[in-house]
Amino acid sequence: MANYTYLTQSGYDKLRNELEELKTAGRAEAARAIAEARSQGDLSENAEYDAAKDAQGMLEMKISELETVLSNARVLDESQLDDSKVAILSNVTIKNLKTGKELTYKLVSETEADTKQMKISVSSPIGAGLLGKERGDVAKISTPGGVLEFKIVEISIG
Repeated sequence: MANYTYLTQSGYDKLRNELEELKTAGRAEAARAIAEARSQGDLSENAEYDAAKDAQGMLEMKISELETVLSNARVLDESQLDDSKVAILSNVTIKNLKTGKELTYKLVSETEADTKQMKISVSSPIGAGLLGKERGDVAKISTPGGVLEFKIVEISIG
């Protein structure tokens, strides 16, 4: 079974642009650093050369990871999604039943998660606990701090 990564169009474009940047400017910078270190003389005792080669290896690993993610990516059309149940790309307003505080999160893939923008991964404890729930349902979610209960107040797409 393929391990798909579901992305929004903007998330896909962001990853594709990052990959292109790494392949062009990133590789050019790595080659420059290796050439500069090589000009320092004896390679057997050249820490700068070793560090530049290690950095190049890390760059190539990141490029490979991004290529894998993009090759397994499926871009979701938000206009085709159902807002009756919580799913990836849902905007979910939840109410903490203990504190009464309401928060709205967007459920996204791991690669698009950003808590500052209120985007949480569907594989996070809260994200996974909300999946499949409907308006009015109570989700009991185990967290490191204990079990939290959230009521699903609203579900929307977009």
